[in-house]
Amino acid sequence: MAMEWCPQSAMQAYLHTLHLCKVQNSQDDSFGSTSCIIEPKCMEFVSALAAGKRARLMVQITSEGVTPLTVSLAVAAKQTGGRLVVCITQPLNHHHDYVEKMSKTLFLENGLDGIVEFVYGIDPCVVVKRFKSIDFAVIDCKVEEHLKLLKIMNLNPNGSIVVMNNLHRSKRGCGAAFPDQVFKEKKGFEYVTLPIGEGMELTRFRPNGKYQSKRYKRFHVTYEN
Repeated sequence: MAMEWCPQSAMQAYLHTLHLCKVQNSQDDSFGSTSCIIEPKCMEFVSALAAGKRARLMVQITSEGVTPLTVSLAVAAKQTGGRLVVCITQPLNHHHDYVEKMSKTLFLENGLDGIVEFVYGIDPCVVVKRFKSIDFAVIDCKVEEHLKLLKIMNLNPNGSIVVMNNLHRSKRGCGAAFPDQVFKEKKGFEYVTLPIGEGMELTRFRPNGKYQSKRYKRFHVTYEN
């Protein structure tokens, strides 16, 4: 299935993620918490993009446990009826356990439970090889194998999106490859990469020679508190 744009899904995912940001920030203020599970930043955009593209299979590889990106992708997966697999490269510890409990409460209260599958402490390359035709992926560049993950990841042949975060904190030795060099080796695709935030880049893959210019109706959304 081609990843055709659905503005209604994008709008609903954007607003849902925005709402969760406000709810969590309000709870943190009430309890004097410094938790950063939910942050506005680029999360609403990522959620809207994944939902608008009707992504069904989403994969996140992270070294940081549950992050704002996890929540934004879960919202998108709910909107599309899809599935989110989160591979956390660090073994489960007390901090991750605490954050996961908070996150699961948030997921449960907002109908996001059952959508997310957490995988802890397993080689992310092993996890990625389990899946074919990935629609949307988020890869943490602090993960040592992030370039290898890009090489072996099986993308949807009709189009896919890959978000790289923590680019400024990636560990590359002298002469090491960059994501763009790996993307060029993906056969059957043409791609474009854009920065979307501090240390974040988005790359859109589409089949070679199948790009068609389309016009979409513009619409405006207004809502009141």
